[in-house]
Amino acid sequence: MAKATRADKAAKVAKGSASKAYDSIAIDLKSNTTLSLAHSPRFAALLARRARIVNSTMALVETPKGYPPQEDKNPFEEPPAVVITPSDPWPRPYYLENGLRRVAPYHYTYKTFCKERWRGREILDIFSSEFRDRPLEYYKGAMERGVIVVNGKPVSTSHIIKNGDIISHTMHRHEPPVTALPISVLHEDDDIIVINKPSGVPVHPAGRYNYNSVVEIMRAERGHGWNPLPCNRLDRLTSGVMFIGKHPKAAENLSLQISKRTVRKEYIARVKGKFPDGEVVCDMPILQISPKLGLNRVRANGKAARTVFKRLAYYPPSSPQASGLQENSVETNEPQIATPPSKNNEGYSIVRCLPVTGRTHQLRVHLQFLGHPIGNDPIYCNRRVWGNRLGANDSDATQDTDEDIITRLSRMGKSEIADAVAYHDEMVDEYNKKKAEKMSGEVCEVCQTPLYTDPGDQELSLWLHSLRYEDAGGAWSYVSPLPAWALPPEGMDGPTEVGGMEELVEAVKAENPEIA
Repeated sequence: MAKATRADKAAKVAKGSASKAYDSIAIDLKSNTTLSLAHSPRFAALLARRARIVNSTMALVETPKGYPPQEDKNPFEEPPAVVITPSDPWPRPYYLENGLRRVAPYHYTYKTFCKERWRGREILDIFSSEFRDRPLEYYKGAMERGVIVVNGKPVSTSHIIKNGDIISHTMHRHEPPVTALPISVLHEDDDIIVINKPSGVPVHPAGRYNYNSVVEIMRAERGHGWNPLPCNRLDRLTSGVMFIGKHPKAAENLSLQISKRTVRKEYIARVKGKFPDGEVVCDMPILQISPKLGLNRVRANGKAARTVFKRLAYYPPSSPQASGLQENSVETNEPQIATPPSKNNEGYSIVRCLPVTGRTHQLRVHLQFLGHPIGNDPIYCNRRVWGNRLGANDSDATQDTDEDIITRLSRMGKSEIADAVAYHDEMVDEYNKKKAEKMSGEVCEVCQTPLYTDPGDQELSLWLHSLRYEDAGGAWSYVSPLPAWALPPEGMDGPTEVGGMEELVEAVKAENPEIA
């Protein structure tokens, strides 16, 4: 037998040392029976560097409380990697007709995760109780045809929904038409686009509107991959100045500047009656009396609100007969509150509006309280809801209680109540509950959905326009042209432009020095 070399002897010694080290660790571990064993990477690395051990080692850790874990009765299961909307038409199916931008009907899939209240219930029971705009037979047929699926696969009407499921409903979608007026650009640079938003076009897809929205129309004009980022919000019916960010940082910076109230905003409105001359400041608090309808009123216990108004022009009725005046009567120069019963007997005023605060419907509510509501406001200038006085000077609800107003507004059925009604945010549009267009009596040949007539002018416009945004420090200012309804009527003289904001700013310095 050959003699052991010096290297062999060294390896044997190292192996013995490592064995002793490992044994000593094991003895120490066994001496404490109340603790568990766990791998110690740091200790193993130390011994490996010293060439004393190649196996994993153990260290002491406390056992977690509540071990073993309790069984989850509703475990989350990962949905399929891809649930594909069957149709996302490009280019968008727009066409112009009779002064309206229309969208050809297209198939669209609404998707939603299983909600907690749906767990353990049959899918047909969920649809019949949660989405009542369609009859039970429709949902049965939709499930049989595979129009309603779970996790991308057809299911029976008795299928039980569980946590993590994605429910999809493919529908033949009919969008309401909007005005064909273009979204004009007032300014554009590398960061933002300043647009003049047309009235009647929602900013974001919502409810029945999808491609007929500002962001989708601009995307269709600039390319499928372009992502417009709105920085300020205008109601669907309100027109005027809007900011669109070209990239997230620009949108964030401008939105922050607007939220800090260092930006001055001016609106223009067409109101009923002869608005008082000079500067009018309304600082009545505003309370939301119906979150469901988005309805607001002047109330002492509401949130502080302040608006500065100044009449730009007054246009009397075109004839004594239209005004309700007798031939021998004399028109005075005194301001007159809008009076019943005729909608056209007071003439109208064009009023500049400077909101110091930013409450929901603030301008519309303050103008109503002053007795000069916006002339075509479907909510705050509606005698069927507010009565003959239209809610003027009724801060304590002595004329009509909140409950009376809410009941009347709710009973309007399919009448236009603008964007006050909360949009359905689930999978299905509640066609019969939302908008002002009337049923035409026809149905779609593809999906049997009842069809609507085209909306009227009042349903496409509100006489409220976002006229100007400017930085209080003078860094920038953007002004849009006056809308057609604010220009002098044919045969009458009146202003066609609006001056600066300096005369209005003086009235708000005490309230908010930052914007003054």
